[in-house]
Amino acid sequence: MAELAAPAVGDWDFPRGTASIELMTRFAADRDARAAGRLLSATSLSPDLLADPAAQVDARQELAVVRALVALDGSDAAALELGRRYRVTTFGIFGFACISSPTLRDAMLFALRYFDLSFAFCIPHVVTEGDRIILELDDSRVPADVARFLVLRDLSAIFAVMRDLLPEIALDELTFRHDASTVDAYVTAFGVEPRFGADACRATLDPAFLALPLPQANEQTVALCAAQCEVLVARKRQRSGISQQVRERLVRLGGVDAGMDEIARQLTLSTRTLRRRLAEAGTNYRALVDEVRQALAEELLDTGVLSVEDVAYRLGYAEASSFIYAFKRWTGMTPAAFARRFRAARQAPPGR
Repeated sequence: MAELAAPAVGDWDFPRGTASIELMTRFAADRDARAAGRLLSATSLSPDLLADPAAQVDARQELAVVRALVALDGSDAAALELGRRYRVTTFGIFGFACISSPTLRDAMLFALRYFDLSFAFCIPHVVTEGDRIILELDDSRVPADVARFLVLRDLSAIFAVMRDLLPEIALDELTFRHDASTVDAYVTAFGVEPRFGADACRATLDPAFLALPLPQANEQTVALCAAQCEVLVARKRQRSGISQQVRERLVRLGGVDAGMDEIARQLTLSTRTLRRRLAEAGTNYRALVDEVRQALAEELLDTGVLSVEDVAYRLGYAEASSFIYAFKRWTGMTPAAFARRFRAARQAPPGR
């Protein structure tokens, strides 16, 4: 068994666009005209924000909308129907890159590489095993109260997008851990009757589909979309999820290092879990402390009011020499040289 490619993220805690929330509110409104307002009232989001294609929301805001939707109708049929409304165009540039890929294999590799541009909560793993391809959804970190709903929504959405990419695609087998309820809704969504009470959520298909050319493949389009996705995902990964939560708490402390144990406590996590989640986000606690301290140090030095010793003290350094060493490591210059440079820039005549 070999994994096609590891997904870019190992957790659902990444910022996302508003298209998924907007889609869910429309889905709810189709069932009850007043339901869309109830979904949004579960968050601090406004209709104007949802209309902004550049807006970003925290994953927990989307999760709050999911919970409100489950309270309205958390049935398997509703989750599966909702998933079918996620089409390739729902995902913007990310979706256009997938549909423009040469083959289904290329589209899958692209989707896994930029998975944090999706709206999923369950993490997919695609493996080859003999004469079959297996797509398995990992919901181990999804809150238990919405896990079943999101497994069904996410897999139904993935299959709907796969059909957009390659209309003739079909599943050979489908399994779920939970018990059956409305089998007809599953057949409508996936074209095959699933087996319930299995050890995982898995969809199996013929590997021959991977090599088939996609009807809308276009090398120039996929290259253009890929470049834009790279910019988007780099920006999101820099300020996302658990990393951003740690940054925010360090900023509140003024850059003073309270210790990883204390930050984990504030986040209601164990230190071990925090360390693992930061590693999955491509960073670590020490790197975030340095990042926050550097940003705060530059702001404080730029005021021209505080001495180097004062800045060192405010950032929690016992000695100015330790701060000077760290600042030079971050920026390649001493704090005094940095302050002089910015004073000179402020005092320079306009146009020079």
